[in-house]
Amino acid sequence: MTNRVTEKQLQAIVDRINKITNSPASPYIDGKAQIGHYHISHAYGGVCLHRMRNDGGGVSDTFQCGHVTKRELADQLYAFIAGINSTQEA
Repeated sequence: MTNRVTEKQLQAIVDRINKITNSPASPYIDGKAQIGHYHISHAYGGVCLHRMRNDGGGVSDTFQCGHVTKRELADQLYAFIAGINSTQEA
């Protein structure tokens, strides 16, 4: 049986993604959207990785799969990090 994925764990992974991609750590500073910031969206009983795309706060669904379970998102996030790391090694 696998361990439950918590909100705190997901946030730590997303913070790591923001760090390794040199993306802003906060979604807004002084009311202004920080383009490039990754954050977790919650809707429909699931979670999704969004990235800030414009100064008006518009976002995109990074994995283009909508809201999924926390476990599914954690797996996607780990794969995303592995992909980033593999391109940095080359």
